[in-house]
Amino acid sequence: MCWLDRASRVRGYFAWLALAALGLTLAGWWIGELMKLQPCPLCIFQRLLYLLIAALALAGALLPGWSRFWGGLLGLSAAGGAATAAYQSWLQYLPEVSTECGFGEPTLIEQIVDWFGVRWPAMFMATGFCSSKDWMFLGLSMANWSCLCFLAFLVAAGWLLARPACATVGTAV
Repeated sequence: MCWLDRASRVRGYFAWLALAALGLTLAGWWIGELMKLQPCPLCIFQRLLYLLIAALALAGALLPGWSRFWGGLLGLSAAGGAATAAYQSWLQYLPEVSTECGFGEPTLIEQIVDWFGVRWPAMFMATGFCSSKDWMFLGLSMANWSCLCFLAFLVAAGWLLARPACATVGTAV
């Protein structure tokens, strides 16, 4: 009975993570549209990583037997998102010592963003500069908030990976 109870709880955790990632994606898009902000390639890449986290969390909710696998992939995606957001934060706070993204030969991230931007421009077209801090809330830029959110997903993935296995038959749970 332990595995059945655990499977239903794990499904719930993954479902909440999927909703949170999708909500953050839509909130970022909505704030950009409402305030006429121009997203940069790193902003769009983070948006793609939130969608990837939502897809992985949905897979974890639908296939709870593979929860550690999905949790591991979710953690890797969250770590990549945190690194991307931290890099963008660095670009914003030290623009004089950093090279702006979008100049020179396109990087892999810029190529991925461009590919999605051609297919769904309203959601993925990158037209802004990575070093601009157009939106601030409580003294933090959107990149700073995004880094904190990705770190929260990383903690959640770590918790999903570190939770103990079910007790064997005949032992206390």
